[in-house]
Amino acid sequence: MPVKAVTHLNFRGDAREALAFYRSVFGGDLAAVTYKDAGNVQDEADADNVMWGQVDAGNGFRVMAYDVPSALPWNRGENAFFVSVRGDDAGEITAYWKKLADGATVVQPLGPAQWAPLYGMLKDRFGVTWVLDVVAEYDAS
Repeated sequence: MPVKAVTHLNFRGDAREALAFYRSVFGGDLAAVTYKDAGNVQDEADADNVMWGQVDAGNGFRVMAYDVPSALPWNRGENAFFVSVRGDDAGEITAYWKKLADGATVVQPLGPAQWAPLYGMLKDRFGVTWVLDVVAEYDAS
């Protein structure tokens, strides 16, 4: 099954602007889902911030981004990105998770999420934060 590793950039309120900028540079399609769109508002100040966004260009360029919720610590340049591994096979994603989890700190256990059949986040033993998920079509209705 195909799996893609994508750089996942983290912002505090600037994700939409950053994605628009990267789209202007590389072309492609921009998609953004706010915390409100996903029904995942923990703090009203974050409602219109990007919970998940990406630019996907036909030339192969792809980047993902989100606005770190205000309840979580965030400093520009510190933990500024994740490596996102997305696939369509739950068994394959689970196998990668198990291997990456060796010596890792689990931030969000791998399991069903409101937006994906499987989603998890961990910081590996080298300090790199990985997000693994099974791709699901977004339904804006």
